[in-house]
Amino acid sequence: MSSAFSVEGFRSLAKRRLPRMVFDYLEGGAEDEKCLQRNRLAFDEWEFRPRRLADVSTRDLSVNLLGNALPMPLLVAPTGLNGAFWPRGDIALATAARKAGIPFMLSTAANASIEQVADKAGGELWFQLYVVHPSLADQLVARALAAGCRTLVLTTDVAVNGKRERDLRSGFGLPFKYTPKVMLDGMLHPRWSMSLLAGGMPQMANFANQDANNVELQAALLSRKMDASFDWEALKRLRQQWPHRLLVKGILHPDDAARCIELGADGVILSNHGGRQLDSSCSPMSVLKDIALAHPGRVLVDSGFRRGSDVVKAMALGAAGVLIGRPLLYGLAAAGEAGASQVLSIFKDEMDRTLANMGCAAMAGLSLEHINSVRG
Repeated sequence: MSSAFSVEGFRSLAKRRLPRMVFDYLEGGAEDEKCLQRNRLAFDEWEFRPRRLADVSTRDLSVNLLGNALPMPLLVAPTGLNGAFWPRGDIALATAARKAGIPFMLSTAANASIEQVADKAGGELWFQLYVVHPSLADQLVARALAAGCRTLVLTTDVAVNGKRERDLRSGFGLPFKYTPKVMLDGMLHPRWSMSLLAGGMPQMANFANQDANNVELQAALLSRKMDASFDWEALKRLRQQWPHRLLVKGILHPDDAARCIELGADGVILSNHGGRQLDSSCSPMSVLKDIALAHPGRVLVDSGFRRGSDVVKAMALGAAGVLIGRPLLYGLAAAGEAGASQVLSIFKDEMDRTLANMGCAAMAGLSLEHINSVRG
């Protein structure tokens, strides 16, 4: 790992260790993957306006996120099938988050159950909810509450699965299909194959103990069909059902953000699902400024972050926090918990250097005065 000085360095290590099919699942987006490119290019639309003769001999990365003090403005984004990258991948990520003092969001599609992560990793555990079926959603919400989760994150941008053509070409899915091509690729990546054999085939652990007699529910789980009928009334019901903090993820329109807040959501997460759903979607960074101004302290953001300077730009535009997804999976795939922790350290170091060089001593002191649109 000594050669990995950046997120891109860990990406290279992950690509080397993972079979092509698995790396493509991690890396890929929807259709032509233009949204992936747009997410990265959006950061180039903003440049810093450094201030000089400021005392930056010490820097403070801490922030207050929805009433909670965090040592830095990062959160671990919810990602599914992490066991395909590293044995017990969800627990490894959650442990890295706990050691860094930041929240970990467990995906509905995780390979470790809510209860397992709460028991094995500890730390501040948030639960991300996919509404696959209403009765399943009710069970998952109750389990998250019982496991000690105090923040529920509802994902709204997966009415149907995006057309991820890399996965269609490779046949990626669970259980893995052992075609001659896949077996050859596995033999060419022996470290990954041995870890998979040792750790066992990843499963969607939150679904493992559901009622086998409920045929409709089981069919929905096996096909991973989302409840495309989930609407504003359903959000009202969920708000009444969940007694703690509720965030709505996948928001990109200012009217949707406003309505979520009106219905009792504590905040929204601007996201296009990392470019994996709608290829022509706008970047969250392109709408962050206006939505954050309308709802100060309530707007988080993800999609496309690769540098600490990216995070600083988002915070200057008014974000309350930033979710990190793929970069941590690169670290996880390269070296497990240690790799994920090192990626977090890279972000922390780059944020610190960025603050120092732009003349701002505290993350909480960032504002629109520190940033400028290249378009004027």
